[in-house]
Amino acid sequence: MFQDPDDKDDLFFEREYWNAGHLVAGVDEAGRGCLAGPVVAAAVVLPENVRIEGVTDSKVLSALKRQKLAKQIKATALSWSIGSCNPKEIDQLNILWASMEAMRRAIEALDMGPGFVLIDGNTSIPGLSIPSKPIIKGDSKSHTIAAASILAKTHRDDLMNSYHQTYPTYSWNTNAGYPTAAHYEAIRLHGVTDLHRSSFKLYR
Repeated sequence: MFQDPDDKDDLFFEREYWNAGHLVAGVDEAGRGCLAGPVVAAAVVLPENVRIEGVTDSKVLSALKRQKLAKQIKATALSWSIGSCNPKEIDQLNILWASMEAMRRAIEALDMGPGFVLIDGNTSIPGLSIPSKPIIKGDSKSHTIAAASILAKTHRDDLMNSYHQTYPTYSWNTNAGYPTAAHYEAIRLHGVTDLHRSSFKLYR
């Protein structure tokens, strides 16, 4: 049973299950609100009671800081993995269920299976056989989820940078597929690509 967490203790949730003898994974996604590109999830299993300095919600970190921390996380983690759903899958499933599926894929791809999973958000992952706990704003409350958020964000940004080489008109190297004014204008002028999500509002 979880006690009330200390807001300053970002290993509180992990410790509950480490103390029960479980490996704990954190999972988070990136790209849910984008007009183009996949939704990407990362899962991370960190050693017990290990805190990597600087790791926090990826959204408050600079791109350079995220890249540096991603290298540290990968070097420190007992296991880490990536899962994703492409734009066609997003259109078929809807973005909520595609995000859940990407997280499930990331967890199942871990080569060191956890005994418990901490999920960023308010929804449990359908089809996940491992016990889990969704945590609202988990990327700011759980160190392991924060680590996963950094890996998901950096992996997706790298993908969008590579896609920019094929479709430079849409400036995905700077907007990562998010709905910026410039992105909408590029769609208006040049139409959509096979990487755009047709189920999203692409014109305004």
